[in-house]
Amino acid sequence: MKTYTYSEARQSLASVLDQARRDGKVQIRRQDGSVFVLQPATSSRSPLDVPGVASPLRRGELVAMVREGREASAERILRALPVRRTPRRRGKRR
Repeated sequence: MKTYTYSEARQSLASVLDQARRDGKVQIRRQDGSVFVLQPATSSRSPLDVPGVASPLRRGELVAMVREGREASAERILRALPVRRTPRRRGKRR
């Protein structure tokens, strides 16, 4: 973790913030010896919270396209799986 003096941090705040973003944290040391940690804040937004996109597709068309894509990817996954043979079951002995 990089440590800056208070004066260095004040004079080049933008680069200190960039360093904190890259490394996760930076320290700032005051003249009296006290140390502070500066780190980026975590986002409270969901990664799935994305803006909408205008499209001429109707809802039914869009749903059909999503289903087709899911089926195609499921077929690819199933084709990639190794073939497992199940052992034959023998009749119970009496």
